Amino acid sequence: MADNSANHEIRPFRIEIPQARLDDLHTRLDLTRWPDELPGVGWEYGTPLSYVRDLAAYWRSGYDWRKHEAALNEIPQYVTEIDGTGVHFLHVRSPEPDALPLLLTHGWPGSVVEFLDVIGPLSDPRAHGGDPADAFHLVIPSLPGFGFSGPTRERGWNVARIARAWAELMRRLGYERYGAQGGDWGAVISPELGRVAPDAVVGVHVNAASAGFTPFGPLSAEDAAALSDRERERLAQQQFGRDQLGYAAIQSTRPQTLAYGLTDSPAGQLAWIIEKFHEWTNPSVELPEDAVDRDRLLTNVMLYWLTGTAGSAARLYYESASTWGGPPRRSEVPTGVANFAADRAVRVIAERSNSVVHWAEFDRGGHFAALEAPDLLTGDVREFFRPLR
Repeated sequence: MADNSANHEIRPFRIEIPQARLDDLHTRLDLTRWPDELPGVGWEYGTPLSYVRDLAAYWRSGYDWRKHEAALNEIPQYVTEIDGTGVHFLHVRSPEPDALPLLLTHGWPGSVVEFLDVIGPLSDPRAHGGDPADAFHLVIPSLPGFGFSGPTRERGWNVARIARAWAELMRRLGYERYGAQGGDWGAVISPELGRVAPDAVVGVHVNAASAGFTPFGPLSAEDAAALSDRERERLAQQQFGRDQLGYAAIQSTRPQTLAYGLTDSPAGQLAWIIEKFHEWTNPSVELPEDAVDRDRLLTNVMLYWLTGTAGSAARLYYESASTWGGPPRRSEVPTGVANFAADRAVRVIAERSNSVVHWAEFDRGGHFAALEAPDLLTGDVREFFRPLR
């Protein structure tokens, strides 16, 4: 990693969005040029016009960014430069001196906002009805190119490079022994961190797992025979079809073209992200805000909009596309998997490249577990790391 030691400084960070930026957002929402829509198609063609208009109206007149900005600023935040790019992260030290450091990694279209409801219970279980022996010191970075870690300024920020940056971040913070947890891209980066720094990472816990945990393409007869009834049912119900992979096809091939619309139109950015919250939250809920608080949804969108990072976040797909579907190098780091209602990890696949020692299945929650079922995720993270401390 070609870092100059002069750039290793860790600086406190505070979110202070100029009022002019908020006024610009409101003006753009007021002047939105809305598309037409076929009658009666619901979500089949994408995010429905009526739903986006309603949510955009609330964003314009009911949502209070300053309230959520102040809440975010109550959490200690920092920035540092790693491998030529700025990295923003939350760093919450537990009051328990023997707490285990834990690095939490979000995915797309998420952000550090995903973890707000688990910070207290994980870092200070004593204050949340838990056992103080389960406490963690938390490091929660924004992925390079996302939010206040963006935009990136050069190509090559793929999963392996991010994992190396995370190892450097933890070294820089003085953590020689720590755990890793993540969902979506975080469930790809966290296992890779275990491969990059196996002597430091005591365990890897994932949810919303994909590469290395789920089948790419048809299963062999042998693998199909090894499926549990639950896995077989899940794959039959939730296997991604062509219609659900359009976002990835675009972001992995033409992220720059996509960026013009999403960076110029808040309604476009909102619709692009909210569609995934509709498709990936617990299948039993009708609307995204039935699974995740509406203000929390919009705060997450705001971290993309205010930083203008829709395009640089999408570039993670472009940079990583060449490795999709390939088997990861095997990791001997103890690994735990939590499958929530919308997750598709299959144990026989996961065990090929991961040392799986813990497997949990939940009927509640979904792809965004830290937002949808923070209590279940907290409990499973505690349980998995308990014997690894």
